Amino acid sequence: MAPIMPLLAVRGSDGTSLLCGPPSCQPHSAFTRDPRPSRCVTFSRDGTLFGWCNGHNVSVVKSSDGSIVSTFDLPKTSLLDFSPLNNVLVTWQPYSKAQDSSQGEANLQLWDVQSSQLIKALYQKKVESWCPSWSDDEKISVRSVNNELHFYENNDFSMISNKLHMQKVSDFVLSPGGQPSKVSVYVPGSKGAPSFVRLYQYPVLGGPTAALANKSFFKADRVSMQWNKKASAVLVTASTEVDKTGASYYGEQTLHYLAVNGETALVQLPKNGPIYDVAWSPNSTEFCVVYGFMPAKATVYNLKCDPVFDFGTGPRNAAYYSPQGHILVLAGFGNLRGQMEVWDVKKYKQVSKPQAPDATHFSWCPDGEHVVTATCSPRLRVSNGYKIWHYTGSVLHKWDVAAGTELWEVRWQAFPEGSFPERAIKYQAAPSELGTTQAPPTQAYRPPALRHLPATPSAKLHEEEPPQNQRPAEKSLSKSALKNQKKREAKKAAKQEAKAEPEPPSDPAPVSNSQSELGSGDPETDKKIKNLKKKLKAIEELKDQQASGKVLQKNQVSLFCSAGEGAEGGAAAEGAAGVADRTVGGAGGATGHDPTLHHTCTHMGLVRGWGL
Repeated sequence: MAPIMPLLAVRGSDGTSLLCGPPSCQPHSAFTRDPRPSRCVTFSRDGTLFGWCNGHNVSVVKSSDGSIVSTFDLPKTSLLDFSPLNNVLVTWQPYSKAQDSSQGEANLQLWDVQSSQLIKALYQKKVESWCPSWSDDEKISVRSVNNELHFYENNDFSMISNKLHMQKVSDFVLSPGGQPSKVSVYVPGSKGAPSFVRLYQYPVLGGPTAALANKSFFKADRVSMQWNKKASAVLVTASTEVDKTGASYYGEQTLHYLAVNGETALVQLPKNGPIYDVAWSPNSTEFCVVYGFMPAKATVYNLKCDPVFDFGTGPRNAAYYSPQGHILVLAGFGNLRGQMEVWDVKKYKQVSKPQAPDATHFSWCPDGEHVVTATCSPRLRVSNGYKIWHYTGSVLHKWDVAAGTELWEVRWQAFPEGSFPERAIKYQAAPSELGTTQAPPTQAYRPPALRHLPATPSAKLHEEEPPQNQRPAEKSLSKSALKNQKKREAKKAAKQEAKAEPEPPSDPAPVSNSQSELGSGDPETDKKIKNLKKKLKAIEELKDQQASGKVLQKNQVSLFCSAGEGAEGGAAAEGAAGVADRTVGGAGGATGHDPTLHHTCTHMGLVRGWGL
């Protein structure tokens, strides 16, 4: 059996074509290229059908052989989509009405794909949430009408089966998968009341206890809600148009987590700044957030909203998981250079770092091995074209539009889950004639006059943070490091136990000679000794100042004279003793010397002899 090759639809000003996916990258032989410009293209959920509108009609063909399934005379169609089981084709065209008519034409139409019969025509003036949402088994479909949700069952659009009416439903998202279906509903705040998001499980939509989870918050002009693949939790990105603190030109964003079991949380982001992108892993147990002022951080969180791995900082604003969930691409498109970081999610090891400058579109191929990047109009009207890459950084196919033409859209063919099993990750670049586009290391500009000199480390505008694993330490340590850590913890615990035990009575600490000699036992005498120390210290400082050539004042010279400092030889000792005797005599009312003070001065080395 030949390997499955996904198709790539290419829509531009020169027509619509289908390209066989890598590694051949050749035009699909069974599809005849439509030379007329197309307004929209789409694949069915399982990829078996392909539809497009060329401004004359809407055509639906089989992807495998290009045979026509149905054709609709709808020249004004701007958007189209298939229901999950390919039973219904939905077309939308801009709402309009004639001048002499009070009611315009129904612009949202639901068609039976096989019979081409009209099922229902509805009014949908806004392009937001234009298409009804189906459960994967098509047993339930829902659409928003005048601030309430209308539910239909089994594609019977002639009767509304259920309604969810709230204050002002602004947005909703139906959970993926089959039954039981769940829906997340957003109601904006008004008159000082907070905005909130609630989760419901169909058909229980009414009553105060009907909501599975509820999360209210302020600072929300709009929200973006994303279910994980297992329909067990929702991530809500709340945004404001204006940041009142003035910190960001793009407003302020917060990220909230809601689970169907009732748990809610505010995801704590350690770096301030906008939230650029949020992506669920296909395993539904982790999600990646790209956030913070440039250079932005990227962090993977678990379902407890605890960080698992931090990719550090870099020029990035988007995150893309592969369909199998084993590879994560962090990219910086738009006003950034187009740098892509390809990571092995299981080992958290970087695989490659290619660069796609001026790219406006990125999407994974269903095989989980290849990606496509494109520069499309009207985002950029120059250098339009696309590239097909291997995730190791090799460019397998490149196509640039001809002069005077534009590329509008590229889209991969969808496939049912499990069509492409996960493959082992390779770290060596795949062979390619076009080579790789690994980003070269950037260096600071050096003037020509300094280029012959040795390079010196230049100051960076931003301090880059390296990636770091934020799982519990036991999981990241080696066996030897873990063994040493356990030893340290055991030794620390033993010390704490020893401190907790009662200590035997110890002998009184011996009094040192200095303590016994300095303390006389008489408070008055100790006070005199303290004053004497101050004077002797002042004399020593004055002596050092005089030796350095400083001219002393009269009162300072008199202090020398009172202590006998002016004498030669060992007169300083006798002078100190004289000060001591006079201090004792002045304080006690009698002239003479105090034996305790005399002994103290001798011990301090301040007096070499009293001459007594």
